[in-house]
Amino acid sequence: MAAPIKFGVGQSVLRKEDDALIRGKGRYTDDHAPQASLHALVLRSPHAHAKFTIDASKALALPGVALILTAEDVKDLGGLPCLFNFEVDPFTGPPYPILAKDEVRHVGDAVAFVVADSIDHARDAIEAIEVNWTPLPAVSGVANAVKPGAPQVWPDKPGNILFDVPIGDKKATDEAFAKAHAVAEISIVNPRVVASFMETRAAICEYDAKRDHLTLTAGSQGSHRLRDILCQNILDIPVEKMRVICPDVGGGFGTKLFPYREYALLAVASRKLKKTVRWAADRSEHFMGDAQGRDNVTTAKMALAEDGKFLAMDVDLMGDMGAYLSTFAPYIPHGGAGMLPGLYDIQTFHCRVRTVFTHTVPVDAYRGAGRPEAAYVIERLVDACARKLGMTPDAIRKKNFIQPRQLPYKTVTGKVYDSGDFAAHMKRAMEVANWKEFPKRVKAAKKDGLVRGIGMSSYVEICGTMGDETANVRLDPNGDITVLIGTQSSGQGHQTAYAQIVAEQFGVPPERVHVHQGDTDEIATGLGTGGSASIPTGGVSVQRATAELGKKLKELAAEALETSAADLEITGGVVRIAGTDRTISFADLAKRQGTDPSKLKGAATFNSADGTYPNGTHIAEVEIDPATGIVKIVNYVIVDDFGVTLNPLLLAGQVHGGVMQGIGQALMERVVYSPTDGQLITGTYMDYALPRAADGVSFHFETHNVPCKTNPLGVKGAGEAGAIGSCPAVVNAIVEGLWREYKIEHVDMPATPERIWIAIREHQRRHSL
Repeated sequence: MAAPIKFGVGQSVLRKEDDALIRGKGRYTDDHAPQASLHALVLRSPHAHAKFTIDASKALALPGVALILTAEDVKDLGGLPCLFNFEVDPFTGPPYPILAKDEVRHVGDAVAFVVADSIDHARDAIEAIEVNWTPLPAVSGVANAVKPGAPQVWPDKPGNILFDVPIGDKKATDEAFAKAHAVAEISIVNPRVVASFMETRAAICEYDAKRDHLTLTAGSQGSHRLRDILCQNILDIPVEKMRVICPDVGGGFGTKLFPYREYALLAVASRKLKKTVRWAADRSEHFMGDAQGRDNVTTAKMALAEDGKFLAMDVDLMGDMGAYLSTFAPYIPHGGAGMLPGLYDIQTFHCRVRTVFTHTVPVDAYRGAGRPEAAYVIERLVDACARKLGMTPDAIRKKNFIQPRQLPYKTVTGKVYDSGDFAAHMKRAMEVANWKEFPKRVKAAKKDGLVRGIGMSSYVEICGTMGDETANVRLDPNGDITVLIGTQSSGQGHQTAYAQIVAEQFGVPPERVHVHQGDTDEIATGLGTGGSASIPTGGVSVQRATAELGKKLKELAAEALETSAADLEITGGVVRIAGTDRTISFADLAKRQGTDPSKLKGAATFNSADGTYPNGTHIAEVEIDPATGIVKIVNYVIVDDFGVTLNPLLLAGQVHGGVMQGIGQALMERVVYSPTDGQLITGTYMDYALPRAADGVSFHFETHNVPCKTNPLGVKGAGEAGAIGSCPAVVNAIVEGLWREYKIEHVDMPATPERIWIAIREHQRRHSL
């Protein structure tokens, strides 16, 4: 059957979701307003590290206060779990209690949970709780935390180290470096960032005393994962005793995938009071209570042959865990290290990975989760290699790229790249960016007193490895199609994307396809959304479930039309005898007397165990004002390989959003803690800068797709790619300009005007002596 031209796979179908959202008719967690619900607030520590005693008796006596929970009241609960460990050489993480007892370990650590009949009464109670604090020494930043004599976050983790493990072959790497013609080295900081989603976290818990049953409505990235962890790891109740509903979710970026303390506390409070309890974070709580991202300090070296060939790579990586281990936290630096070789044919490799505790908010997966950090290291290092040998950035990349004839290629860290043409997308990006004419633009900028810089990054990432995802596709009585799947949209456009996959096979317009997500009672299983898995894994499940349903519908239609199923085709929501006008509609099939309901359903499960490897080249061009240090992005080109494009509009939106997040990190975003007492300095958007539209540029985005050979749809995940390629491209562009003009070869993210201005002034001072 020919693919539908108007709304099938590959077409720029407008998002179904947007009509309701732009009219203000979205339904987010805080829009769910059960009558007579109580309001909850969390009392958080003002200290990064302190002993404390707490007395809530006076607060409990205040008007409207229904309940105050402290550590003693939740001592029987399990803590928040860390879901990563090594099969070999496992480690033991510290407890992550639902409420801190006796000692707090970061600003914002939760010590009490107040429930009252109004927000104002809850605030009064928060103020009235008596806490006696005894501040203790605190440490922030991994470089400080590993120093001898640094304050300890956990007594049984000497040196504040969770684990210190090698990857690769140190002996062979050392031998390669000893024989190298030259060595390039960088030491860089990947700064900590706040996951600034538009909708702060919120949750509402309702309790049915007759059934002893909880219903939790929360803006999460996965209803099933949240329910299972809460029930099995924390509350110790059967999963049948809780329903989790995720309505519209206003952004997530990984950070809404995890369980948080408030969800368990709401469950306890709702059950104790036999009432509905609601909670919503304000933006300050978001800064102090939600997992943050990135925060690596890395030294990387490359052993070079005289012709520019990479002989070996050696990396020392320290990842900040914060004060507790969040859900996937230790995996991020360790798993990300597996992507450090990038797109290059590097045969010898070693990396030392240390995970470090500090008195700060826990760190966890944030858009890309280790892959942006790895791409930033290797792409900054490759540019340093080019400078070391006097080569151009493109020449040294082309010299060392894995060639198409080498695919499938198993990297030295065990990743298997199945498809791609890496030099081709770099070449195309350079053509679009008019790379050859850049020297002319340098001269023109210089006449205006500006420094022009150009930089590239050719990235690769791994995604789509979340596990089994099941899709159920059913025919409704009116002839529409309903898809039930356990992924969770937080703005990506799943309603539209999955509808296009159904449309491809059935020829029905997207408005006749209804996608249901985020309800553990309606949908049996689900992984949620993370790791760019929704289309590579969920999409395949939807495609296969739709095919199964189509086969059943043909069998039913064959009976109705008295013909063979092999003679039938499906298009436009009808089943037709091919080459004739004899048809039966989906609606008539659904209404046929005596039809087995199972014949109106299709189901399929897919597991993308091998993952997919999106890759591409980003080129950024910048202008630097030496008088102010201000960086302006003047051109940005992206040529990506996503295997197959499902919807060009959705894809461009994902890429543009990711690139802007990367630009934010490259130029302005940075969480700052006081080095002396661990205070959160950047605790609001008055102090923490986010990119605005004016900080970007009109992006040029195109694809140079090579279908993925390990995915039945040929797709490679795309949700995180923009945030992976952008940071190194922007910083490489800045460094290129600073190196050419001032021989400044290093600047850390964020490359703020202050940092660049100081670097230029220091250069001028040295050369004026």
